[in-house]
Amino acid sequence: MRKTDKRDLLTYIGFIAPGLIIYLLIIAYPICYSLYLSFSNYNPNSSAPAKLVGLSNYIKVMTMNKGLVDASSNVPEFWHAFKNNMIVVVVSVFGQIPIGFILAFILYRKQVKGATFFQSMVFLPQFLSTIVIGIMWRMLFMVDGPVSRIIQAVSGNSNAQFTMMMDPNKCMIPIGIALIWMYTGFYMIIFLANLQKINDSMFEAAKIDGANEVQIFFKITIPLLAASILTSCILAIAGSLKGFGLIFALASEGKQRINSEVLPIYMYRIAFNNAKDPMRFAYGAAIANMIVLISVLMIMFSNWVGKKLGTDEDY
Repeated sequence: MRKTDKRDLLTYIGFIAPGLIIYLLIIAYPICYSLYLSFSNYNPNSSAPAKLVGLSNYIKVMTMNKGLVDASSNVPEFWHAFKNNMIVVVVSVFGQIPIGFILAFILYRKQVKGATFFQSMVFLPQFLSTIVIGIMWRMLFMVDGPVSRIIQAVSGNSNAQFTMMMDPNKCMIPIGIALIWMYTGFYMIIFLANLQKINDSMFEAAKIDGANEVQIFFKITIPLLAASILTSCILAIAGSLKGFGLIFALASEGKQRINSEVLPIYMYRIAFNNAKDPMRFAYGAAIANMIVLISVLMIMFSNWVGKKLGTDEDY
């Protein structure tokens, strides 16, 4: 090897080494160690070396705590959290994204007065802390909060209360409303930025040909922004499966939180809020890896759908 080549190689290594070391320590090592924990019987209270136990931790977390949420159904806690997570995914993909898209189109086509103010108000939740938003919505949905008082005023029943958060089959409805309120503005900005890249002459030509706003929306805007829609779906799926802060802050400790539990909160409770269980870290690692696996599978499915629709994007 020539001296110049060796010097170039050392320079190259010098540039990538700091970033590579940080990546290995902060990202690669925790991922590998999490995989190891999930397949072992690691006990933080014992000095004995951990042994590999195969898939037993995964089977355990999917079958334990039966009937904790609803004694009559006898459903393991994992599957209740999984169901809630899928509800969050549906709300994100079929709630936040379509509403954000429509709002962006309305603003771009100047179909509303005071567009700047309207855009700022919709995007405002992005400037607020997730915990603050969760506490705000929790106060709204308290049994003696503003929503209960509205129900009392409308129904004429002074004893009426908002109790959806106490029902495991309905608790995701108010959480879904809070999620749409919080994240719709984010997708609105994404779509608005991409709409502004489209040449106005295409819309003008369509109007000259007699197309109305609805036809322009479905025949021109949606096909041109198909790639942006796919990107937003990827972001929504990934965000939904790792969502923790809003639901954790919105649902009060106890029955409400168990009812509205999603997989990240289930993982947190098993791994870090369950000190009596010596296998808590192994179980928590198994749940975390399952969240990653579900996310990867759903993103792969989104890519497959995107290719079928001809977006030519891959993530």
